[in-house]
Amino acid sequence: MSLLQELQAGKLHDFHGGIHPPERKAPANQSPIADAGLPDELVLQIRQHIGQPARLRVKVGDSVLKGERLTDPDNPMMMPVHAPTSGIISAIERRPLCHPSGLEGDCIILTPDGKDEWRPRYPMTDIHTMDADVLLQRIHESGITGLGGAGFPAHVKLRPRKKAIDTLIINGVECEPYISADDRLMREHADDILAGVGILQHIVQPGLTVIAVEDNKPEALASLREANRSEQILVVSVPTKYPSGGEKQLIEVLTGKQVPRNGLPADIGIVVQNVGTAFAVKRAVLDDEPLIQRVVTLAGEGFGQKCNAWVRIGTPVRHLLKRFDFVPGPEPRIIMGGPMMGFTLHTAAAPVIKGSNCILAPGGHELAPPAAEQPCIRCSQCADACPASLLPQQLYWHARANEHDKLNSHHLFDCIECGACAWVCPSQIPLVQYYRVAKADIRQAQREAEQAEQAKKRFEARQARLEREKAERQARQQKAAAERKARMKEQVDAGGEDPVAAALARVKARKQAEGTDDMAAARAARKEEARRNRERKAAEQNAPEAAPATDDKKSAVAAAVARAKARKAAQAAGHAEPAPRPEQAETPADDKKAAVAAAVARAKARKAAQAAEQAEPAPGPEQAETPADDKKAAVAAAVARAKARKAAQAAEQAGAAPAEAPAEKPAETSDDDKKAAIRAAVARAKARKAAAANSNTKTEDES
Repeated sequence: MSLLQELQAGKLHDFHGGIHPPERKAPANQSPIADAGLPDELVLQIRQHIGQPARLRVKVGDSVLKGERLTDPDNPMMMPVHAPTSGIISAIERRPLCHPSGLEGDCIILTPDGKDEWRPRYPMTDIHTMDADVLLQRIHESGITGLGGAGFPAHVKLRPRKKAIDTLIINGVECEPYISADDRLMREHADDILAGVGILQHIVQPGLTVIAVEDNKPEALASLREANRSEQILVVSVPTKYPSGGEKQLIEVLTGKQVPRNGLPADIGIVVQNVGTAFAVKRAVLDDEPLIQRVVTLAGEGFGQKCNAWVRIGTPVRHLLKRFDFVPGPEPRIIMGGPMMGFTLHTAAAPVIKGSNCILAPGGHELAPPAAEQPCIRCSQCADACPASLLPQQLYWHARANEHDKLNSHHLFDCIECGACAWVCPSQIPLVQYYRVAKADIRQAQREAEQAEQAKKRFEARQARLEREKAERQARQQKAAAERKARMKEQVDAGGEDPVAAALARVKARKQAEGTDDMAAARAARKEEARRNRERKAAEQNAPEAAPATDDKKSAVAAAVARAKARKAAQAAGHAEPAPRPEQAETPADDKKAAVAAAVARAKARKAAQAAEQAEPAPGPEQAETPADDKKAAVAAAVARAKARKAAQAAEQAGAAPAEAPAEKPAETSDDDKKAAIRAAVARAKARKAAAANSNTKTEDES
């Protein structure tokens, strides 16, 4: 029996687990779909789907029209965002996201101008003459994602696969409590939904199309059956059971087939789309209206008006709370989604996105606050309720221990996060929250591992490139060296100079020159240092504030200096007049020079003796009181005078030899002696003057 025959006969299948929570869809599903109105500003998340965010194409201050694209997709997994109304882009900034984390993300802030003016639109009339790729491109450009809550790009799911699609399932089950958006949409817009199903059929070309609706929605079933005029579309009622609206669970209920682990429905020839997605496809293709609004259920005791409303994408939740008379209770909670798979909002500033199907404001007795978590009692009720046939208890333990390998071995990612396990848990353990955190950790670890692997590949490629460049550089150097050697060999063979030897000689000469310059600089530095030391010592000796206790020491130093000068003069005189050699005796001019030198030496010796005698001044009143100091000074002066006389005698003896030589020209010798005597007299006068000045200085220092 074929699937069509089984469904026509009313034969359905069942899936493991499942629960029957209170439905509570009334009174929201009792009134027609309302209009939520236009808020003061629209907050449009750039990323509202599974995949990467699209690229911005607007900037702050731009004026946009209703339906105008605000972002550009660069790949199939990027979905564009459109302007829900005309207005001005007032900001592009980070705002709170519609996400369980409550984090902020990039958003486009649109301030409406109140005109609600559309951009130019280009509807398609006859879709049967168009290729499937054209329709898929229109669906992609319209930003249509799965409106059941997952947010998967619709055009990606509809693309042809390797395996032909046998069955197209339109999901109108809507099994979660409180939510009735699809119910009201099927009641009021059955024709538009069926028109969208026809477009999907033209793209997918299935053998059978099934619209599945839970049996607790008789009005929706009747409306669809009345509007259906195609023999290829079958409207089927399925039993009410949560979570029969799950993609894999609905496939098993209708066909009896199970989607393989880590596989997709397309792997078994089935495609599933939501009734809201089919409605959006019709609007996009036939009316050229992108996804800029959707039906949202407003339920819970907190709302004064409980209904379903057309809400523009990007409408802040606080606008809806105000519009539908929200009255906060003692512990107000705002839940985005239903009580089973929804999450509590951290702020009412979060916007409505494409996957938002319900805003729930429950009272305390409707949905009690989370109770304190208690230890697991291993009752196995969670395993019995799991529709994916998992072991929630084991997943819970491994999630708490961060054992990612064991979580993967227990097929954590097969969990659809329906919340059935947490609903039946007697210990009030929030199992789904543990699973969500564990999934996020595993994804993060996988991303880090991929990044590390990419970094490793880049590093290895860089190392290989460096090694290759090094080898090429060495090869070039070796080639150049070989060429230089060949040229030098040819030059040497031709009788020329060896370039290497010449270069080495130049380097050696340069080093020697640098060494000579360094030695000269060192000598100059030493001379400069000695000069500075002499100046410093002279300044210290001439300082007027020197203490009287150092005067004797200065006198002794002066006497020592005088003696050294006398000794030096005597030595100079002795060496200046060497004994005449036989050759010298034969030349009268040399005798004359020797006599002059001897006279100069004797004058210097007498000058030094006088300076030594005058270096010891008469003792002052203070020195008279110190006999020991006077005695030392007298001894030093006597020694100096003796050494000076001895030096003078040596000088006279040195000059006697030339005097004994035969004087052949007495007139010239007498003139030289006269000049020498004048010089000696002048030297003695200068010596006496210097001695007097030195004596006066010492007397002033002692006073």
